[in-house]
Amino acid sequence: MAHGSSDPRAAASTRALARAVAAQRPGLDVRTSYLDHAGPRPDRVLLDMQRLGHRSAVVVPLLLTSAFHGRVDLPAVIDRAHDSGLSMRVRTTDVLGPVGGVADPLLVAALRRQLPALDADGVVMVAAGTRDDLARHTVDLAATALGQQLGLPCRAAFASGSPITGAVAVSALRSQGCAVVAISSYFLATGRLHEAAVASAVSAGALAPAAPPLGRSLDLARLVIARIGRVAAPPADLAA
Repeated sequence: MAHGSSDPRAAASTRALARAVAAQRPGLDVRTSYLDHAGPRPDRVLLDMQRLGHRSAVVVPLLLTSAFHGRVDLPAVIDRAHDSGLSMRVRTTDVLGPVGGVADPLLVAALRRQLPALDADGVVMVAAGTRDDLARHTVDLAATALGQQLGLPCRAAFASGSPITGAVAVSALRSQGCAVVAISSYFLATGRLHEAAVASAVSAGALAPAAPPLGRSLDLARLVIARIGRVAAPPADLAA
C-alpha cells in the first residue's frame, strides 16, 4: 500500500517494487493499492482478494515514516473494508523506515547502493518532510545510519514541513568542512517533492546527479519480504 501520487512515475515505481517482491516469493499474490491520488484503494483490493478465496492478507505500508498516513489513514481504510463485509484476517506490517529507533540494515543498504559513484566527503539525504516531529526524527535516524555506513557526515533535509531544506543541510555540511556533497534520496519514487528537494540541495552546491529513489531497489524488495515475515506465518496472501 503506497501513499499515491498524481505523478504517474510514482505508480510505476510501486508496480516495479511489487513485481520484485513477487519474484522473490513465487506463489504469493502481490497487489498494489494507494491511499490517495491513484487507484485501487486498499479496501477494494482486500475485498477483491477475499472474493477470490484468500483467507488472510498482509498489508505493507510503503511509507518511510509512520506519520499521519500510517497511523490514521491506513487503519481507517481497513475499518472501511470491514464495514463493507471484509471478514478475512488482515495484518499490517511496520513501515519501511526506522522502527523502535533502528533503521533496518536493508534500508541502509538500499540507500548506500543507490548513491552515485562520487568522491564525496559528505551526504545530504533529501526527504519529503512532515510536520510530525517524531516522523522527522526517524528520517534523521536513517541519515545517521547511512552516514555511519559510509563513514561520512550525513544530514537529512526536507522538501516540506521543516526549515531544514536541502540548501540549509548542504550549508551545514560545508561548515563542517565538506567540500563534495552527494545527494541521497529518501523517497520511494520521483515526483514534485523529490525534484524540489534535490534542486534545493544542488542550489547550495551539492553534486548532481542525485541518487535515484528507493522504489526500484532490490534491497527494498527484500525489506518488504522481511516486514511480511515478521507478522505472517506462511502461507500468506499479500496486499501491498
